[in-house]
Amino acid sequence: MIKQDKLHRIKLIGERVKELRINSGYTSYETFAVDKGLDRKHYWRLEKGSNFTLSTLIRICDIHNISLKEFFKDIE
Repeated sequence: MIKQDKLHRIKLIGERVKELRINSGYTSYETFAVDKGLDRKHYWRLEKGSNFTLSTLIRICDIHNISLKEFFKDIE
């Protein structure tokens, strides 16, 4: 049960990353990744909720000019 909850929360983080991209006007994750200097495959994994590092999450927040607190505000 704990593992399932952890995976669910990681998926929510990925969904938030995707939401931020779409809200920035990018319909394509590939275009966003290239424009922001991110590896396309790695970025795709982030949106799919693959486990990633805190440093990557901070970079995503920096790209969107938001704090970690703002990033997590709607994630339960």
